[in-house]
Amino acid sequence: MARSGIPTRERIISAANALFYNDGIRGVSVDAVAARAGVTKRTLYYHFKSKDDLVAAYLAGRDQPNLALFRQWFDAAAGSLPAKVEAIFLNLARSARHPKWKGCGFLRTSAELANMPGHPAMKIGAAHKKKFEEWLRGVFAAEGIADPLRLARQILLLLDGSFAVVLLHRDPSYMETAGEAAHGLIEAALARHRRSRRVGRGA
Repeated sequence: MARSGIPTRERIISAANALFYNDGIRGVSVDAVAARAGVTKRTLYYHFKSKDDLVAAYLAGRDQPNLALFRQWFDAAAGSLPAKVEAIFLNLARSARHPKWKGCGFLRTSAELANMPGHPAMKIGAAHKKKFEEWLRGVFAAEGIADPLRLARQILLLLDGSFAVVLLHRDPSYMETAGEAAHGLIEAALARHRRSRRVGRGA
């Protein structure tokens, strides 16, 4: 049952990632994860004391790769700040057109665990969204935008709202529309900043 070269814990998390993302938390048993990972149930419980711990590890494993991907799309996009943020939405829309796309794993997990606010996976999901928000806040603050946190939260709301609507309608164009709205919000914030600078200089 062993697969040489890949640590057992990593195999289990990889199996959990594939199954939980595809079928949901409640739709996947510990036995199914163990079988996909090629380990016994006892071995799985050696590495994770409960299914809750496994769910938390699944989300923790998606945290940094997802954030890095958003930054990669942002950095690779040509044009101004509004266009670079919009590129995140456009790339997500492209991803959403893949038949295996199932939305945001963090939001789907939070929906399944909505009655368990203290669940470790809920805390990881909340922290992930805060990291994205804080990254955007820093980007906007560096451009001199007034109240960068407010703008970052507006963009986050557009992003997460588009995740939900696209998953409902299976129409990625909603994500593209959300990107256009984000572009407009940032453009307007930059214009206000430019006007305030001109006023400050007495222009």
